Amino acid sequence: MSETHFGYASVDESAKAERVRGVFDSVAPKYDLMNDLMSLGLHRAWKAYTVAVANVRPGDKVLDIAGGTGDLARAFAGPAGETGVVVHTDINEVMLRQGRDRLLDEGIVLPTVLCDAEALPFAAGVFDLVSVAFGLRNMTHKDKALAEMARVLKPGGRLLVLEFSKVAAPLEKAYDWYSFKLLPRIGQWVAGDAESYRYLAESIRVHPGQAELKAMMKTAGFAHVDVHNLAAGVVALHVGIKC
Repeated sequence: MSETHFGYASVDESAKAERVRGVFDSVAPKYDLMNDLMSLGLHRAWKAYTVAVANVRPGDKVLDIAGGTGDLARAFAGPAGETGVVVHTDINEVMLRQGRDRLLDEGIVLPTVLCDAEALPFAAGVFDLVSVAFGLRNMTHKDKALAEMARVLKPGGRLLVLEFSKVAAPLEKAYDWYSFKLLPRIGQWVAGDAESYRYLAESIRVHPGQAELKAMMKTAGFAHVDVHNLAAGVVALHVGIKC
């Protein structure tokens, strides 16, 4: 039996996906509000920066993995235009439904696919751009997911991974206090769920840091990887170019 991280706990690999699903089933109804509260609204700036770096062009084919409530998919849809396509995906049905309904309410109709990033249901070499924002750390086999993202990209295509990362050393104590003392209380107050937000804080700590994730992306098939630290490393955007 193989084990993996679920926050700080060790669980059987076969059980992790179901436990992560339970977390996001719980937080989905308040997900956008909690993102604003947790990041003081900064998640919007981080995503806007990601969209600017993506530089989607008319006709581009874009795959948004772990797309949740659809922030990136919405932002990519405009510049991709009528000749392009943006596919909005997530492994969690409740989150995906939230995003799909939100997009439809805004008059945006995109292909929406329930799928596992570790076994993407797309042909090889299809997409110009793949994005995953705040989703990679919840995947059981990150190396397998990264290899799948490389597989579905065209040669020269780009992968953008926006994810919590390793904060600068002088801020570690303050960040730990916020993450483990304040964040669960906000989760309990707003969403009635302290444990899910405690897991989310733990999941950040066991996620690979900037250098380790860069190395993993290179192993997965990305010839060049740039790392953009945001908010003193609280978040990092990794940009990989497929061989």
